Formats: sequence, structure tokens, C-alpha cells
Amino acid sequence: MRILMVLTSHDTLGSTGRKTGFYVSEAAHPWEIFTAAGHDVDVVSVAGGTPPRDGEDAADPIQRRFLDTLGVTPAAADADASAYDAIFFAGGHGTMWDFPDNPVLAGLTRDIYERDGVVGAVCHGPSALAGVTLSDGTPLVSGKRVAAFTNAEEKAVGLTEVVPFLLADRLVSEGATHVPGPDFAAQVVADDRLVTGQNPASAQGVAEAVVEALAKVSQGGVRA
Repeated sequence: MRILMVLTSHDTLGSTGRKTGFYVSEAAHPWEIFTAAGHDVDVVSVAGGTPPRDGEDAADPIQRRFLDTLGVTPAAADADASAYDAIFFAGGHGTMWDFPDNPVLAGLTRDIYERDGVVGAVCHGPSALAGVTLSDGTPLVSGKRVAAFTNAEEKAVGLTEVVPFLLADRLVSEGATHVPGPDFAAQVVADDRLVTGQNPASAQGVAEAVVEALAKVSQGGVRA
């Protein structure tokens, strides 16, 4: 099956002068799990080109393998939703500026989900779900249990006043039930075909849950 992985193109942390981007482990470790399970993974970024990165660990061989394959990414707008069985949003603080209320990402997410596809996101990646509505106008997260970077974690990293909004609060405002775990500990929530994780420690678990959800979709055989 085919998975579309989306990375942020935003490289500036508000007005702090600090750089940000996608959090490398939150893309690399899921990519490793997806490919090991036999799935094809295409990586795009919001604007295309070389996506900015954050949190890189040069000693991590999985991150090195992922970055060696990354190269220049196509823009998300060039992706064809009908070609994919799942979409996965890697986190990193950069996502808080170019994932939410993004019509391109919202369209890809809606189209894949409504074709019985799987939607996955980790840490700040669930910011891509903000503003996504289904064809009937219902927010995608309405009535769903979700995990995402918590208010307490944002406070702990000192960025409560820097990010455009608190992610957990935004998802709740769209009808989601936010299910927090302990700060910076793995927390994965799967609700039907929506799989979300709280923080970097959750990336592996989210990817494994996406693989499980894809297996169920495959067994059900319901594809448009």
C-alpha cells in the first residue's frame, strides 16, 4: 500500500529568531516502520524543496538512512490523493504555522480518509487536522479521540506564548476528545482510521498503529 508522508516547510519559530522545521525522528522512525512493513512511502513538504529540520540526531542510523533518501521533496499540492491508502503528518514546531487550515493538506486528508484510507499524525503533526472538514461539513476530528502535544508539554518547552495556538485546545474546539498521557511519554490513540500520537516518544507507536489500520483496511477490501 502507499503512504503519503507530509513535512513542514516552515523554518522560523515565531518571532524568537530560532530555527525550526520537521522533527527528524518523527519522520524517520515511522518511515522505517512503514517501509519495513512493505509499504511504499512518498515524502512531500508543504512548499516543496528541501524541508527544514529540527532535532536531528546524527548518531541515529535510522535518521541517517531517512535523510540520505530525502533529497528535494515535491510540494504537497502536486500529490494525487487517489494514489494513497494513508497520509501521515510528521511533527515539529514548524507545522504549527503551515499545517493548520491549509486547503491543500485538508483536501488530501479528506479525500484519503473518505476513500477508507488511514490518517496518522504525531506530536505537532495533528495541527494538520485543524480545519479539516469532511464532505458533509463535519470536522474530521469531531467525536474522535486524539492525542497531540499537550498544553503542559508546550509550557515545559517554553513555547506557550510563541506558537500561534495551543494544539490540544484547537482540536477540542473542533469536537475532539483530547486524551493526554504523561508529559513526554509515549501516548498513541487510534480511533477508527485516525491515529494520533502525543510527542516524539510516540512516533514509533503511531507508525505501528497506522500499519495495523492499513492491514484492517486491506482485509476489508473497501476501497473506492
